Amino acid sequence: MEVFDKLESEVRSYCRNFPTVFTKSKGSKMWDESGKEYIDFFSGAGALNYGHNDPKMKQKLIEYITDDGITHSLDMASTAKGQFLTKFYEAILNPRNMDYKVMFPGPTGTNTVESALKLARKVTGRTDVISFTNGFHGMTIGSLSVTGNSFKRKGAGIPLHNSVTMPYDNFMDDNYDSLDYLEHFLEGSGSGVAIPAAVILETVQGEGGINAASSEWLQRVEKICKQWDILLIVDDVQAGIGRTGTFFSFEPAGINPDIVCLSKSLSGYGLPLAVTLIRPDLDIWEPGEHNGTFRGNNHAFVTATAALEYWEDANFEAGIKKKSKMVADFLESMVENYPELEGHVKGRGLMIGISSSVEGLAEKVAAEAFSRGLIMETAGPDDEVFKLFPAINIDEDELKAGFEIIEESIKSMVKEPISN
Repeated sequence: MEVFDKLESEVRSYCRNFPTVFTKSKGSKMWDESGKEYIDFFSGAGALNYGHNDPKMKQKLIEYITDDGITHSLDMASTAKGQFLTKFYEAILNPRNMDYKVMFPGPTGTNTVESALKLARKVTGRTDVISFTNGFHGMTIGSLSVTGNSFKRKGAGIPLHNSVTMPYDNFMDDNYDSLDYLEHFLEGSGSGVAIPAAVILETVQGEGGINAASSEWLQRVEKICKQWDILLIVDDVQAGIGRTGTFFSFEPAGINPDIVCLSKSLSGYGLPLAVTLIRPDLDIWEPGEHNGTFRGNNHAFVTATAALEYWEDANFEAGIKKKSKMVADFLESMVENYPELEGHVKGRGLMIGISSSVEGLAEKVAAEAFSRGLIMETAGPDDEVFKLFPAINIDEDELKAGFEIIEESIKSMVKEPISN
């Protein structure tokens, strides 16, 4: 690790939690330079939902490169882009009766969020945006303004304006209706809260601690937005692309967001790609009004098109749901069998974990799991949740092998003083 300590910025983060040099990956496994094998329950923080080096996507990409296919094209038309748009419509939008225009804002999650915020303000002529406690939407200034984490907000170095934070579902307690609170602010002429351009939310908050909103709460948010002519933006950068069991995380709630943000696993292969889905009547951009040099990542279009073919088979989504139940059942058994965790299960689908009220325990479990050959990270404002993000197509035997490592790690931690 000497070269990284010497030459790379102190801002590096994940390598501190996973202190080894990785050299190879395949499916749901990674290997480091010493040859040690790891089961991956991290999936690139949700950017590798289909695992590493999917053979189908890899072959398509190799063929495209060896045929001298277009690599960089800004927003010019290309064969690869046309094929992606067609497949996205045929495999995803049309079967779900969804009508969206597709915008390519730039290659990352924060790019799609920035474009969504900008468009909402352009459409409505209003400036403020309502976001929610523990929400995370990106690291650029606009995205940070609607992010709840104080550590990340402080990194902006300037005051963050034009956003109002409201309590997320169950932020206070089960008996407190956070949306009553929101409505009082919108209705009250003395509240100090102007009618916003948009409400932005994650249906399951990833970095914020794997907090899953109920369908009823999401449906009421949508109703409030319609009542007040507020645009509803769903940030599906991490919770989307099958992570919570369906392609879009909001499908079980039956809501229809005005704008949807997608990135991370959209390319299927870990290549940078983002889209902003826009209700057609909201697509009032002037040509070039929002742009970016790398919004035409053709290599990502190629792998994304191949990835979307999985969704044409109904058994694929059924498989995600089966594995989601396996994970949930396992975690519930851990909470029951190891009361020392003082834990409870949070999340939905394959975006799930255990929140422990014992200070530092979740981090220790994750660190111990890594030493035993499993990659898993923590989440939440105090890193109080160890979360499971296995590939959505992980082999069931590999899933069970990961469970064994997690249980052994929990056993190891609860038998020792937490201060050790």
